[in-house]
Amino acid sequence: MVKRLCFKVGLYTQGLFHDLSKYSFDEFINGGRYYLGYRSPTGNERAFKGYSIAYLHHVGHNKHHIEYWRDLYDPKGRQIMPKRYLIESICDRIAAAKIYHQNDYHDGIPLEYYLKDKKLIAIMLKSEDESYRYYLTYLARHGEKACLKLLKEEVKNLKRNKEFKL
Repeated sequence: MVKRLCFKVGLYTQGLFHDLSKYSFDEFINGGRYYLGYRSPTGNERAFKGYSIAYLHHVGHNKHHIEYWRDLYDPKGRQIMPKRYLIESICDRIAAAKIYHQNDYHDGIPLEYYLKDKKLIAIMLKSEDESYRYYLTYLARHGEKACLKLLKEEVKNLKRNKEFKL
């Protein structure tokens, strides 16, 4: 589902390689062991062990996760998440909401879920948080088709302005 959304906004390479780390030993084994179907296996692993090896591996190896860009021990070492990965992250959030809310999904759920995640928002830079809120609010108000069109324009602008790096 993420691949499909990434393709719709013009992130072809990112769509193809999205979350390949899930096939690594740490993520694959624990993903299978703690799979429930209605929530992330990492949350279930965390509930059992108090931490999640799969989560730590995943966010450390995937640039569409804000945690990838943070060194919590060095506040000056906080790099801003490049826009192309932020857009991939929005696609990931939409897909996750659709998967975990199959029967009751609506375009406001990704925003609702984001606003509940105070720990994630706390480690974001103000500009990143503003971008997430903007795109997810746009999704909630105007629907998926309009939001994907907006994101596609953003990707085109990044490519046009040669800001499509990392």
